[in-house]
Amino acid sequence: MNKIEIKISEELIDYESSIQFMKAKVDRIKNNSSNELLWFLEHNDIYTQGTSAKNDEILKRNKIDIIQTNRGGKTTYHGPGQRIVYFLIDLNKRKKDIRSFISIIEKSLILFLADYEIEAQSFRDRVGIWVTKSKNKNFEREKKIGAIGLRVSKWVTYHGLSFNIKPNLEYYKYINPCGLKDYENTSLKELNVDITNDEFDNKFKKIFFKQLSNIDIL
Repeated sequence: MNKIEIKISEELIDYESSIQFMKAKVDRIKNNSSNELLWFLEHNDIYTQGTSAKNDEILKRNKIDIIQTNRGGKTTYHGPGQRIVYFLIDLNKRKKDIRSFISIIEKSLILFLADYEIEAQSFRDRVGIWVTKSKNKNFEREKKIGAIGLRVSKWVTYHGLSFNIKPNLEYYKYINPCGLKDYENTSLKELNVDITNDEFDNKFKKIFFKQLSNIDIL
């Protein structure tokens, strides 16, 4: 597999600073002067609105800032307890199919959750990961545990996945997450699973690399 760096940030990372870092890194990847990157981090409390977001997705203003961003998707929340994975991956070296790449991210998280007896799936009409059953407990309606929003520049991806380990879920009540009005969000904590960031990072990256190898051509 192509050389992919791993970056793990222990401190909270300012959202706008992360965007500037990724843009610079993507330019270097496009110029073949830098390796690809998988970046694990957490942001401080922030609402972000992607390129297809609408104003009515903000239900009520609160103390958290709202930032317009260049990723795909709509409105979502980031904050402590939510693991972010940014994928700076060069699809020029693989299959140039962004839908296939998103499917790899989705499948990786579904396989990760299965290790904790959590059944999840993705839906074609709403990108993300949705929990349908947890340790033999069925839900009346699936709950979202992971959101995906990517941007592609000359077939190099950036932005990525947000996964709810133990964030404050109350902040989702102020928005229609990902533009969806009638769905709830959940977290590992709410599902009575207690893991560290390190456990998530180590397990998820192994699963992701295995899935990514399916579209590697080198």
